Amino acid sequence: GALLALSKPSGLPILGRPGDLSLEALLPALRRRLGLAAELHVVKAPAREYSGLVLLSSCYHTTKKLQQFFTNARWRGQYPATYRAITVGVPAEAEGEISTGLCWQQQGDRAMVVPVPAPGRRSLARKDVKRTLTCYRVLSAVGGCALLQLQPRTAFPEQLQVHLTQLLCPALGDHKHSSRVGRVLGVPFFVTLEAAPTHTQVLDEELLSRLGLSPRQLHHLPLHIHLQELVLP
Repeated sequence: GALLALSKPSGLPILGRPGDLSLEALLPALRRRLGLAAELHVVKAPAREYSGLVLLSSCYHTTKKLQQFFTNARWRGQYPATYRAITVGVPAEAEGEISTGLCWQQQGDRAMVVPVPAPGRRSLARKDVKRTLTCYRVLSAVGGCALLQLQPRTAFPEQLQVHLTQLLCPALGDHKHSSRVGRVLGVPFFVTLEAAPTHTQVLDEELLSRLGLSPRQLHHLPLHIHLQELVLP
């Protein structure tokens, strides 16, 4: 009917400035290519850094109805978005929940999302900090890496990346948050933001070899978090 699903590569933003490459800028050409009479709208899409499902609609009322469904789903105890991620490291537990407060914190000239393990009532009331929750399950593990299923029960920018660092298993290709997981004699530990400036993810030689990458190519490695499934009403 009015719905169209695409698979978006990581790095492609949904919105962009005039002249920039973005999903929104590609919609008119896609509409012409498919011979659609009506304009296409974005119903649901993963963040710029993520790959995966994009849901489009050529009907304004369908778009609004589905967007309202996704907005209200959590209040009804429904979690329609399921992600998959490849992590560097294997969680100690095969499945579980990651629960922490998250907030924005200024670090030099950029704002970073940081965990707040025990947020106070005032900070929550002022909405300086938001309680967040992600359910995870290990689908497979090999060679010190894991394939995880992730179901966010809340929505906050970069929630999945930060929650994976809380598991001490950052996502493969996470060049923003992976520096918060350090290792001593192969044992991972959490590093504070002040002690862990952002840098290109560090991988051991064995994993680099398996990926067919040199250390110089590492900064091109995309974030391996993928919007796998959307459940519709």
